[in-house]
Amino acid sequence: MSDMSPHHNAPEVVRDLLHTPATWAVVGLGDNPDRTAYHVSLWLQRELGMHLVPVHPSAATVHGATGYARLADIPDGTVVKVVDCFVNSAHVGAVVDEAIAERDRLGIEALWLQLGVVDEAAAQRAEAAGLAVVMDTCPKIEWPRIQPGDGADAVTG
Repeated sequence: MSDMSPHHNAPEVVRDLLHTPATWAVVGLGDNPDRTAYHVSLWLQRELGMHLVPVHPSAATVHGATGYARLADIPDGTVVKVVDCFVNSAHVGAVVDEAIAERDRLGIEALWLQLGVVDEAAAQRAEAAGLAVVMDTCPKIEWPRIQPGDGADAVTG
């Protein structure tokens, strides 16, 4: 880990990502309903109108969306605005590096590292590559915080 200040989530980035329907590649989303990724992605789809691309070694179809084993397997022509990472902090750096490598092909604009997923060096690499980063929080936690009159600037991180 290099000398760097801790990442802070920008409220305007959180607002933009959650208020703009787009395609989210959800890394770690398999067909197991006992996993947090399963429920949060369903919420993103049903409540916020996000399109999902499950990314999981099983490449399962989840919530009606075709899954892929890796970001690199997502077909050309698919535009993915956000890569949402439900993976262990020890493994998220590799996902971030793959997202950086696939950024131009897939149109990736942002990475969302879920609650408990922290890798300062990976966040710094992503930002240096021009990607917005939200880290160590969940869209379902941030959603009520960004609603008008409910502490719009109270974004975590």
